[in-house]
Amino acid sequence: MADLSAFQPLFPEERVLGPLHDLSAQVIDGCLRLAGHGVAPVAVALRPKLRAMNSYYTNRIEGQQARPADIERAIRKDFDADAAIARKQRLAVAHIEVEDELERSTGATAPTALFSGALVREIHARLYGKLPASDQKTDQGEPVRAGQYRMKDVSAGLHVAPPWQEVEGLVDGWAARYTELRGKESLLIGAACAHHRLAWVHPFIDGNGRTARLHTHLVLHAAGMTQGLWSPMRGFARTHEQYYAKLNNADLPRRNDLDGRGPLSQEELVAFVRYFLEVCLDQVQFMRDRLDLQTLKERLKALLLSLQASPWEIGSEKSVIKMEALEPLHYVAMSGALDRSRFISMTGLEDRTGRRILASLLDFGILRAETARAPVEIAIPLNSLRFLFPNLWPEVETD
Repeated sequence: MADLSAFQPLFPEERVLGPLHDLSAQVIDGCLRLAGHGVAPVAVALRPKLRAMNSYYTNRIEGQQARPADIERAIRKDFDADAAIARKQRLAVAHIEVEDELERSTGATAPTALFSGALVREIHARLYGKLPASDQKTDQGEPVRAGQYRMKDVSAGLHVAPPWQEVEGLVDGWAARYTELRGKESLLIGAACAHHRLAWVHPFIDGNGRTARLHTHLVLHAAGMTQGLWSPMRGFARTHEQYYAKLNNADLPRRNDLDGRGPLSQEELVAFVRYFLEVCLDQVQFMRDRLDLQTLKERLKALLLSLQASPWEIGSEKSVIKMEALEPLHYVAMSGALDRSRFISMTGLEDRTGRRILASLLDFGILRAETARAPVEIAIPLNSLRFLFPNLWPEVETD
């Protein structure tokens, strides 16, 4: 039987919760403010890129990220001839697909119900189940059994994980504690604690970090906090040294009688929770700035000026971009789909020129349509990010 006292405390004592509740309240308030930006068509169009970005960053933490352009190619089933690059591409696509699938299947579930061993195993099973057998191995060549708890003792860095025979019981105890959380502030604090304690159990031979981060993402999504517009994964990766340090420190034993009541340090768990909440707050505020719709028109203008200055080949012709396209492009970004004839008429240009501009914008990818005659909608190609959402995914700008 698993010793459930081994990873106590699973949640900080009341006497130390005040500052964490204050930080949680700031995150929740920021999420509410951000939600208002998430209904614009341009924000909806950005979500697939954010999902790809989440994949990039969670794999970067593991040192196995594909380049953004390689991820974009992999989404189109264009995998590199280089086996190492192709493996990273497959990891990226697996994460993108699993995040999407599980957001859909768990989004209407009570967030506390997501603290379950079944979901933890499902995340792992889906991530590895999408990979070919050749990829279902550790760096040392050991097979990874998708969705199955480890059956050997392991260590991760300085942390000696609990005996494999105790994993299932520990995960069940982990789930039982966090399903008791009540209120969004406690849920946020609990999500941070659960993130560390799941990593501490180290339930799988490999893929524990990815599984824990995706689980945390799903809890926040089900709580209505992310709106598909942010994830702590980006923040963890961009402060990865601190992320690892805080995780490792929360493994430390209790120092003295003032350091909680379990065998693990409450002070270090609180420090990890504070870091977690600060990352969330930073990412929420960052996305609010990026989705500032007041300045969107100027950013679209900057993109059009760049495209106008650098024509490209479309079949046997050159692209045509004129600033008269700004008004209908901004309308589509803010209000939604527009008939092609209406888009052309809004430019105020003669029909032939308007059609060539529209064809150029579709070819570049800032507009999309279901069919050759369907209304046009806003889209966010990778090479538009530096104009429309600068510094959102900096690696795209240097790729």
